[in-house]
Amino acid sequence: MAHGAFVLFLPLAIIFIVFFVMDGLELVVTWNSVGRHPDRRLGVMTSARDLDLPGWHDRRRTLFRFSHYFVQLFVFLTMAAPATKVLPKFRYLSAWFCPFAHRATLALEHHAGKVDYEWVEGWEQRKDEQNVTGTGKEWWYHWKADELRRSNPSALVPTLIPVNPETGVADESKSVYESLVTIDFVDQISGATGKDRLVPEDPYEAARCRIWADKLNRECCSPYYGVLVRTDPTERKEHFDKLVSGLKAFSTELKKTSGPLLLADSQLSNADLSLLPWASRYYVFEHYRGADYVISETDPELEPYHEWFEHVMNLDSVKRTLPDKDEYLIHIGKYADSSARSKVANAVRRGVAAHELDDEKDEY
Repeated sequence: MAHGAFVLFLPLAIIFIVFFVMDGLELVVTWNSVGRHPDRRLGVMTSARDLDLPGWHDRRRTLFRFSHYFVQLFVFLTMAAPATKVLPKFRYLSAWFCPFAHRATLALEHHAGKVDYEWVEGWEQRKDEQNVTGTGKEWWYHWKADELRRSNPSALVPTLIPVNPETGVADESKSVYESLVTIDFVDQISGATGKDRLVPEDPYEAARCRIWADKLNRECCSPYYGVLVRTDPTERKEHFDKLVSGLKAFSTELKKTSGPLLLADSQLSNADLSLLPWASRYYVFEHYRGADYVISETDPELEPYHEWFEHVMNLDSVKRTLPDKDEYLIHIGKYADSSARSKVANAVRRGVAAHELDDEKDEY
């Protein structure tokens, strides 16, 4: 607003100043002329035309033309110069270890330069003095920050809170949450177009991507927790087999376009970001469950998946978001020994899929 007002005001101000100077010059010339024209009374102002001063009219025309061209040039340069865009800004309540939050991080980093955010850990570090977890271990991520509880009814990450760019005040009443929703939201608010979009502009492709984002969430992400949290070996294997079956279905879908991603011409999509955080963490299976839980690299049905995985893992916007493997293995150990007390772990222990968690039944 201020920039626009300045652009409109300045040319008018220049015109005003130019004519003020012209009138001032005319005033001075006329006043001084009194001494050279004794037939005029002192203090009575007359025009330069009446005085018939040599060259005055030419100078006035030249000055007027100069001011006219100057204003035109200023307006042209002002309109041609790119306007400073105020980026949408957020307080991003997240957690370094959480693959659900990782989805939002990937969207934010994909649109880096179009969206601004401040990373805020959604958990506070406190000692487990009353042994709330029942393990005697200090698991600081169990205590959620008050800001997270206020801005998200489920008190889960990721949560995006818009910040007024002028006042710097966060508006918790407009918070956005649910990991798949945050991907689409960030994509839309970024103002991206064409291949930069995560949700394609083509309605059919947009619908296809949303279908697969949900399908991958249910079939390739939720079983991840079943492999880790369930204690019965048979149940663990069932979850792993379901996960691999989902990856094979994804591989089949990848063949429909030029590859290696779901969309043609290597356009990254919300479906890719739905799976990526878990795909990048599948290494935990071998560490905690052994060689039988390694996703085969020789199965021809999984070849498109591995091509997809290699491509996305080499994207700069992905590489800078990945958690340290050693630190993550320590963290996920709480799930591997079934002692984690998160809503996701509680839901899986209760016998439902991770995406079917219930805020009341699975609270801790």
